[in-house]
Amino acid sequence: MTEKPGQRLDLWLWQTRFFKSRTQASGVIAVGRIRINGQPVGKPSRTVVPGDVLTLPHAGTIRVVRILTLPTRRGPAPEAQACYADLPANT
Repeated sequence: MTEKPGQRLDLWLWQTRFFKSRTQASGVIAVGRIRINGQPVGKPSRTVVPGDVLTLPHAGTIRVVRILTLPTRRGPAPEAQACYADLPANT
């Protein structure tokens, strides 16, 4: 049986430029401000895979994004933006 490729949540958030550092991403995750597929997450080491839906605070708003790919590096913004799709936030 082949496992799905995955990546740590804090690494994914940093590489896709939602946070300026992994430490900052880890802090937001640790206090329960991030959800994966509607479930609160408290550990930065939680694995994410393509297809997961993240709900997170960003720039004073709530963002909902679907993971499309797992980045291999922290590249330029257009490269990072290609890794996710914005979804409408249900308010």
